[in-house]
Amino acid sequence: MFYLVARLLLSALALFLLAEFLPGLEVSSFYIALIVSVIFGVINILVKPILFILTLPITIVTLGLFSLVLNGLLFWFVASFVDGFAVSGFLSAFVASLLLSLLTGLLYKFLDKVNESGRRQPELHS
Repeated sequence: MFYLVARLLLSALALFLLAEFLPGLEVSSFYIALIVSVIFGVINILVKPILFILTLPITIVTLGLFSLVLNGLLFWFVASFVDGFAVSGFLSAFVASLLLSLLTGLLYKFLDKVNESGRRQPELHS
């Protein structure tokens, strides 16, 4: 449970930091970033697989690059109904979703390292 909460907080932190440095992306508070992270996670779990299957032919033709466009569109979609979270256009949504994926991936790797180092390995007795 701690791991899930930590990942959620890291996603919100990454989104909040991106909004500070990326023009065209606005997040009014950390609380809004947390809400957006939850909603974006739920949409990625429930809606993205369906859309991925529906757009599979174009994804194959573009060698998988269309999945990045799909991720940007979903990011833009979340901004359309969350007050306090705004994306100025598709290009901003595309770049923000790409950078958010990279940043959260790095943060999750760091979390995994911390989680591994905190675990004690069982001692083997011979």
